[in-house]
Amino acid sequence: MIRVLALILTLGGMIALVLGVLGIFGNNLVTLSPWALTILGLVFFIAGVSMLKYRKDTPTN
Repeated sequence: MIRVLALILTLGGMIALVLGVLGIFGNNLVTLSPWALTILGLVFFIAGVSMLKYRKDTPTN
């Protein structure tokens, strides 16, 4: 369960980070602030990667 959440956070963070950076340096594809998308994307990406790296799923018996 933790790996699924970590994967969702990582993918969501990557998408938000790409959209935010594109909005800062190019055309804004969404109506949200590109700086907010970049910061949230970075936070979600780091959280997801660290969860994938350090958390282990243990099967429940």
